[in-house]
Amino acid sequence: MKTKIPGLTFSWKRAIGLTQLKQKIARQTGIPMSKQGVERKIGSTILKILFGK
Repeated sequence: MKTKIPGLTFSWKRAIGLTQLKQKIARQTGIPMSKQGVERKIGSTILKILFGK
């Protein structure tokens, strides 16, 4: 959806509450819901296992 006002966008995921639900789950479990967040979490876990920190 294209708007005339710069910086104003519409997100159907935010409108139905999907974004908030994902954030709530991520906070409760400690596991990020984004691809980048999951990769970062896995990487840090592997480094902790290898280096014992």
